[in-house]
Amino acid sequence: MRFGKRIRELHLRMGWRLRALAERIGVGHTHLSRIENKRLNYGECPPVSVIHRLAEALDADEDELLLLSKRIPEAAKKRVLERPDAFRTFAGCDDATLDKLLNELGPRQSRNERAAW
Repeated sequence: MRFGKRIRELHLRMGWRLRALAERIGVGHTHLSRIENKRLNYGECPPVSVIHRLAEALDADEDELLLLSKRIPEAAKKRVLERPDAFRTFAGCDDATLDKLLNELGPRQSRNERAAW
């Protein structure tokens, strides 16, 4: 899923129009429209500070939004740096192996929910 599409999905689920969300996070509605439609001059996603405000306003998972914006959440980055050997191994696994590992770890998001990211 694309970052802007997820933002649109979240604010519509809250019953908010684009202008209402823009006011809540302190940005112009045209800027937010560009974010949703992947038409920013400096890339497809806004700065981390705007992502944080979006997550807060939309009661959304900030890590999900960061990942959709192709950024690594700080907690994940820290863990990767603590255990690079483990993450190199995970990166080399195919989807079936990763799904098996996730199932063994316990209840988590389903593959379809992860695919929506």
